[in-house]
Amino acid sequence: MTNDTITATITIPAPAETVFDVLADPTTHAAIDGTGWVREALDGEPMTRTGQIFRIAMYHDNHPAKNYEMANKVVAFDRPDTIAWEPGQDMAHDGNLTFGGWIWRYDLRDETPSESHVTLTYDWSAVPPELREHIPFPPFDPAHLENSLKHLSDLAAARVTS
Repeated sequence: MTNDTITATITIPAPAETVFDVLADPTTHAAIDGTGWVREALDGEPMTRTGQIFRIAMYHDNHPAKNYEMANKVVAFDRPDTIAWEPGQDMAHDGNLTFGGWIWRYDLRDETPSESHVTLTYDWSAVPPELREHIPFPPFDPAHLENSLKHLSDLAAARVTS
């Protein structure tokens, strides 16, 4: 863990391609998330390219609105090796997105034909000082990453067996 990055790793009993498919499907993100903040995908479309925006309904007790929406921009899409997104919002409700400077990134590689090594990185190094004054980073316990990877593993393993 550096000052602006935390990571967690896991070996998942599924090929990297299967794990990537789970991650590229925003409808699985609520099941992957361990905080209970992620509610549901609002677009229903899988991620297919860098620059794509996908929207997620969220809930957090400390958010002024409690229920809110994140518009995530895909910043890395290299099947089946890397997928990453930067959360943002339409703060002015005018259709223009602003991004906070934190990124969720998954790096995958096959260990064997039936197992993959996955590293999850949460990077907030680009968060501006004025936002850091209002939000402590990371805004969750670092164990959240390990919990998320366990949930991801369960989802990917279930796809292999079905």
